[in-house]
Amino acid sequence: MSISSENILLIGSVLLLISILVGKTSYKFGVPTLIFFLGVGMLAGSDGLGIQFDNSAAAQFVGIVSLNFILFSGGLDTNWHSIKPVLAQGITLSTLGVLITAFSLGIFFWWISDFTIYESLLLGSIVSSTDAAAVFSVLRSKSLALKYKLRSTLELESGSNDPMAYVLTIAFLGLVVNPEMSYGSLVLVFFRQMILGGVLGLGFGWISKYSINKINLDFEGLYPVLVIALMFITFSFTDFMGGNGFLAVYLCAVYLGNQELIHKRTILKLYDGIAWLMQIVLFLTLGLLVNPTDMIPYVGLGLAASLFLIFLARPIAVFISLIPFKMKARRRWYISWVGLRGAVPIVFATYPLIAGIDKAHAIFNLVFFISVTSVVLQGTTLTKMADWLRVLLPSSAKPKSVIDSFLNETAKTKLIEVLVEPTNEIVGKKILDLGFPKNASIAMIKRRDQYLTAQGNTVIEQNDQLVVLAEDDDALKDVYNALKTSPDSFEE
Repeated sequence: MSISSENILLIGSVLLLISILVGKTSYKFGVPTLIFFLGVGMLAGSDGLGIQFDNSAAAQFVGIVSLNFILFSGGLDTNWHSIKPVLAQGITLSTLGVLITAFSLGIFFWWISDFTIYESLLLGSIVSSTDAAAVFSVLRSKSLALKYKLRSTLELESGSNDPMAYVLTIAFLGLVVNPEMSYGSLVLVFFRQMILGGVLGLGFGWISKYSINKINLDFEGLYPVLVIALMFITFSFTDFMGGNGFLAVYLCAVYLGNQELIHKRTILKLYDGIAWLMQIVLFLTLGLLVNPTDMIPYVGLGLAASLFLIFLARPIAVFISLIPFKMKARRRWYISWVGLRGAVPIVFATYPLIAGIDKAHAIFNLVFFISVTSVVLQGTTLTKMADWLRVLLPSSAKPKSVIDSFLNETAKTKLIEVLVEPTNEIVGKKILDLGFPKNASIAMIKRRDQYLTAQGNTVIEQNDQLVVLAEDDDALKDVYNALKTSPDSFEE
């Protein structure tokens, strides 16, 4: 069966439904949901139900679009205060760690196979980064509560290390195609990609915040659409300028996620749903692209490379990268174990296919085998390894529910009320323009006989009664300044 415009919606919706239903029960068996999405795609492919899909360019396009949403959603959900203490560790792992992983695996594979050194390093580069979709999905769906800010470190690393792997992949692909290429030009490409990606990502983050808060749209549902447009502009413009679009998208989202935005809750909810949809679509597409029978000749090499990556290359990279930081060995071992490979390496493996190099199909099948092995072996044992290495929080320390988690993260101890006098200079201003402190919030507004939910674009009117929640006395002082009033105007 071939996919056509007449049956693509039917086939796609049926596969999507099957993936969701199968994924719903996957954790009863301790298997990550994402591996089931891949499995459904493979069963529906040419070696299963017979759906013919061999368009690597289309798969790459689906992969790039999906990764934009997955990285952006992960960035929006990243709390700056939680990653700030582990920022240096995360950046070191996502740069030096990726580099060491790529070279160690590449040299090992060159030693055991008939690949050239550049082809081997290309393979190592493709699988050198941990996969954001896999890590976010497994950690969050398992609700792993880890000690020592390990979860923040792992999510920061997985969200930010794809750009490094992408640069290395493009660099060694260029050397395979043109071995005479100078190393100096590759170094320049690396710095251009990283610097432009970082600068443009933060720059577009600021532009996006200004656009979201200042463009007055008539419908709340249009704000997430606006954010989607800004996300793709960030990626495509950065890529056009020679920067790393994936890095730019992630940094743009991290910046936005830590700012006051109009209808922010609506945007976050929509992106969470779209990120899940994109993960399913991405894994289904990649599952359709691969033919399981094609992998049989590469099982031996693939297993050797996968075991070396999991038990040697990744730990070596983590331990060397984290030398400057004080950290017990068991924490380093756990970071090493959460080196999940997933969809991102498979997407990167489509680049050699499109370039048409000799070992392209071998690389694609090896990468697919390595990614599946990683998700199955490591993804199913994250909780057990955390418990064994004593980095898992005891159950008594975990929030008991979503509500408990919310209250735990945003606990406020001060409840105060203020009347906005007609002469107050905040009259006529939007809440997001008040410079309200992060550790306080306007819970409700009483306006005449109505009770309003405070939104970022809510305009303060005279004689409004504001119900304010604040964490402590220091937060109250900031509230006084933001509302241009004094403590005498408040009632506790």
